[in-house]
Amino acid sequence: MTHAWWRDAVIYQVYPRSFADGNGDGVGDIAGIRARLDHLSGLGINAIWVSPWYPSPMADAGYDISDHRDVDPVFGTLADAQALIAEAHAVGIRVIVDVVPNHVSSAHPWFVKALADPAAPERELFWFRQGAEMPTGWRGEFGGATWTQVPDGAWYLHLFTPEQPDLNWAHPRVQAEFEDILRFWFDRGADGIRIDSAALLHKDPALPEIDPAQPHPFHDLDAVHDVYRSWRRVADEYGHRALIGEVWLPEPERFAAYLRPDELHAAFNFDFLGCAWAADAMRACIDRALAAHTGVGASATWVISNHDVTRPVTRYGRADTAFSFATKREGTPTDLELGTRRARAAALLTLSLPGAAYVYQGEELGLPEVENLPVEARQDPMWRRCGHGRDGCRVPLPWTGDRPPFGFGGEPWLPQPEGWKDLTVAAQTGDPHSMLELYRRTITARKVLRGPLRWLPTAPGTLAYARSDVAVVVNMSDAPVPLPEHDTRILASGPLDDGVLPPDTAVWLRLRAG
Repeated sequence: MTHAWWRDAVIYQVYPRSFADGNGDGVGDIAGIRARLDHLSGLGINAIWVSPWYPSPMADAGYDISDHRDVDPVFGTLADAQALIAEAHAVGIRVIVDVVPNHVSSAHPWFVKALADPAAPERELFWFRQGAEMPTGWRGEFGGATWTQVPDGAWYLHLFTPEQPDLNWAHPRVQAEFEDILRFWFDRGADGIRIDSAALLHKDPALPEIDPAQPHPFHDLDAVHDVYRSWRRVADEYGHRALIGEVWLPEPERFAAYLRPDELHAAFNFDFLGCAWAADAMRACIDRALAAHTGVGASATWVISNHDVTRPVTRYGRADTAFSFATKREGTPTDLELGTRRARAAALLTLSLPGAAYVYQGEELGLPEVENLPVEARQDPMWRRCGHGRDGCRVPLPWTGDRPPFGFGGEPWLPQPEGWKDLTVAAQTGDPHSMLELYRRTITARKVLRGPLRWLPTAPGTLAYARSDVAVVVNMSDAPVPLPEHDTRILASGPLDDGVLPPDTAVWLRLRAG
């Protein structure tokens, strides 16, 4: 466990409230994760990233944190978290914890003091402004206004919900606090830190309105890089700890700046996540990512889903297979059979590219987005503020049985579809045609892939590339294409016709020598 493991790891995202429920209250917890480590180990993954498990009023599913140094009772205890880290290490799995530096909960002691007394020094740790009018017309990340007025007449900034006041990162007390939080988790054995909303921390103190012709007042300000240089120095004190950023930026050069040798080790490749199922677009996306990462000596990451976005089985079955929050809509017609076939091929694509791959829980089961949740069950604040939400990809996992709760634990906090009985871990285990067994085979087979990617000539609508003596061919067209000459087939995402690759299918081939 000494090399730069994050460069080529398969990292599995655990969304704890929906992974497994160990105490029967209907909410997933650390006990549930510990009880299901065999599933994670059996997948062959190298690390887990655990979404926030900290004390929180849960205004935003735990991303409104009141204490970064403890665990919310709904998930367990700090001792449980440390036991999970130790048990995961014992089976060769590293643990990445989630840190949310842009904001805290309105229940955080700092904000409670700031709210209670206009003269409190804690006001300087946030963005309070006086005035009869709202300081800016900025729109929030979940929609809506970004300022809330308090009883004494001041306004405070929150780029997300009012329960998530933004921190003032120009204040040295904020900077010192988070460096101490990093040390707290590294001291307890955490192998990495996933950084939420990593590009948002600093704001222009002049609070200008957003003007496309001017620098953005709170996205990707240059001062953010000073934060990550200081964090990198902390991580380097511990050796072989990874800092992984959630960096949503359209410009490859701005994105790559976060991965310079003295900043973050890795960042999520959202360009790839949102790319349409189209060969030309996908090849251009892969080329952009590899060029950007090579320029700063970093390793690329590949991801097709997470706790915020439409599940691939659903998205790839739509007429528009790209993803963006601006176009996220529920109820769009979806061909789940087509989406599943493409998601299987996408697994072989994602897990074969040079760099690290991320798998979101349930992706390995081929779970679709749940788009018919009753209004009264929904909990995502994005749903209330934008009219579309993220609950559909957060429905608790099905483990066993033929009816809900499918071995999850108690009655799940979000209802599971009855049709998931064929998608449980138990139902798919041992079935050579299942999505789960495909993921197990593919992750295991990654060891045959070595070296950089080189593109191979291929038919229109198809991707073909080689790494050493292994070729990967992905047919994204609507017609079969011939396979290149090869010695053996290593694995395929679906049935192959004699000598040809069917539409929406991928294959790994051992090339002939010479």
